[in-house]
Amino acid sequence: MAKVRVNCFSISLDGYGAGPDQSTQDPLGKLGEDLHPWLVSTRTFKSMYGSSDQGTTGLDDEFARRGTENLGAWILGRNMFGPVRGEWPDETWRGWWGKSPPYHVPVFVLTHHARPSLEMEGGTIFHFVTGGIEEALRRAREAAGERDIRIGGGVETIRQYLKARLIDEMHLAVAPVILGKGEHLLHGLDLNELGYQLVDRSNTEQATHLSFRRT
Repeated sequence: MAKVRVNCFSISLDGYGAGPDQSTQDPLGKLGEDLHPWLVSTRTFKSMYGSSDQGTTGLDDEFARRGTENLGAWILGRNMFGPVRGEWPDETWRGWWGKSPPYHVPVFVLTHHARPSLEMEGGTIFHFVTGGIEEALRRAREAAGERDIRIGGGVETIRQYLKARLIDEMHLAVAPVILGKGEHLLHGLDLNELGYQLVDRSNTEQATHLSFRRT
């Protein structure tokens, strides 16, 4: 059965999944890039972005690779698509990733402001969904068929799907850094009450990998 998954989502030791003050200079917020060295050094990540550097292998790369398998659709919050807020002033902004984003499947972007679908190179099509998380999930299921759906973030998007108990599996990578402020992933959420159990914990030099499953 197709699953709704969170994979490779990095948080700090104090629980923040993004830094404050997102901008074109700081797409992940201030200090947000400090959460991701474990991922960006892997062979899987580098191959996704066309780097000639082979990258690292090992457990970090294994988690990165698992996150790319059997995906038929993604769901992103608007902040993951770009820094533009409010009404779209025009259609100039086409995402952080250039002409060929790394998704290669339909991507459903949660927003309060409608915009025509955006077809990119490599099979990525961004659809802008104004009807909320359940509409986005319904459309993603239709697009994905028997394959899985990945909730890519950001923090508030994952929180909404956790609260609704719509995520089946979640992999968090805890980076050995403290952000102090930003967007906190689990504040006010009781994962036990929501039905999530820790099923695996693994450590590498750059991250502690925590895997959860909804019972």
